[in-house]
Amino acid sequence: MIEWEPDVPRWKQVADVVRARIADGTYPPRTRVPSVMQLVTEFGIAQATAQKVHQGLRADGLIYTEPGLGSFVAAQRRTG
Repeated sequence: MIEWEPDVPRWKQVADVVRARIADGTYPPRTRVPSVMQLVTEFGIAQATAQKVHQGLRADGLIYTEPGLGSFVAAQRRTG
């Protein structure tokens, strides 16, 4: 479980955990990230909160969703 910070929205805190897992390779590019229901179970959050996590990660270009298949880590862009 996560130790919640009172002044930061829970969806943002969970999204930060998922971002860190993407950055450290726990979730490599093109692999599935936890579903909304998996986030609900793992973090003890509401379904609407978990949906906002996915929305935020999609907006940042970190994940993409394939209807009927799930959400996946976007291929990382290389700079240089």
